[in-house]
Amino acid sequence: MRGVLMVEEIDDLIELISDERLRTIVRLLLQEPRIEFEGKRLSLGEAPAGSRVHHSYSGGLLEHTIAVVKLAKTLSDIVEQVYDCRVNRDLVLAGALIHDTMKRYVYVPDEKGGFSPSPLGERIDHLTLLIAEMYRLGCPLDLIHVVASHHGDASPISPRTIEALIVSIADYADSEMNRKVQRAAEYILENAGEILKPRSSKEAFRILKTKAEEGIEGVRRLLHGEA
Repeated sequence: MRGVLMVEEIDDLIELISDERLRTIVRLLLQEPRIEFEGKRLSLGEAPAGSRVHHSYSGGLLEHTIAVVKLAKTLSDIVEQVYDCRVNRDLVLAGALIHDTMKRYVYVPDEKGGFSPSPLGERIDHLTLLIAEMYRLGCPLDLIHVVASHHGDASPISPRTIEALIVSIADYADSEMNRKVQRAAEYILENAGEILKPRSSKEAFRILKTKAEEGIEGVRRLLHGEA
């Protein structure tokens, strides 16, 4: 049910893009991809946003995408209201929505219950796939730049526009928060004598909150259904 609601939220966020052409491109890339490669493509609802570092579970891509869009919207407000600099919000929204969408092609479920690189993902990264498809679709250069630079200094090119910088910072903020929360929850579970790992960010946040309020015993009760 949660996945269905998040997919609906993505659709609502797409509708915030005022430029009809950009809105159509984003919807095509997110909801009706026409790219054909050998092997299975994961659905938007089941794909992770990574295999190890952050959001490395089914539904992780949806969570990360929604979080990045919301962070980018807030950063846009700050840039305009505090720093008096106009932001092209359509570019920000579109870039944030599609920046990781090709991860559906580069990961597959593995026998350990997680995700590993697909045969395609072993040879081509998600960013290269997306930039190639955006070029094929005739996307505006400024939008391609937002996507191409969203890894910041680790990108093929660093952000050169306000919109690209906003999306890059939003992406980093959410991925880094998720990574640190997941690692902290794993550490807490290890100290509680548990061999399990958090299955999602929601569970990881709940573990951290429980540890802060109820200590290790509270975490044990939570894990064993006694909370």
